[in-house]
Amino acid sequence: MTRIIGLAGWSGAGKTTLMVKLLPCLIGRGLAVSTLKHAHHRFDVDVPGKDSWEHRKAGAQQVMVASGARWALMTELRTAREPTLPELVARMDPADLIIVEGFKRDAHPKIEVHRAANAKPWMRPEMPGIVAVAADVAAPYDLPCAHLDDIEAIAALVLAHAQPVDAVAWTQRQEA
Repeated sequence: MTRIIGLAGWSGAGKTTLMVKLLPCLIGRGLAVSTLKHAHHRFDVDVPGKDSWEHRKAGAQQVMVASGARWALMTELRTAREPTLPELVARMDPADLIIVEGFKRDAHPKIEVHRAANAKPWMRPEMPGIVAVAADVAAPYDLPCAHLDDIEAIAALVLAHAQPVDAVAWTQRQEA
């Protein structure tokens, strides 16, 4: 049974830094963990000049690259709409846990990542699904909280609040 939880916060809050520290902690507990990252901008995982890049630029809808070490599937959306979080999750292989970075407006359970020096507002209650907080200051609301530097405590929050994928009441994103 795959469970899901998100790390949500404004740009600069430290979501990626936290993810990089959190993954070895959770994997060290014997969990198979996958991640799903939302990007708000155009991005490319391919290198110009490589064969797979040339295939995409020539118009291929999907390009799969495979080797003895890994495989990757790239899909060009062109004029198609961006897939929803549930559609993306459905494409992932089974794991014990999927940690989502971003997709802050979706309804899956999320840990709010907040850094005071970032000078951004707190996300709750405007963002749905926030169930806990990882911050370097006290949160202004009564939710389980861990300090950003306490990776073990944050891992405990992840495990306590992750929900089975099938139990999440998915809603469409409402990003502008």
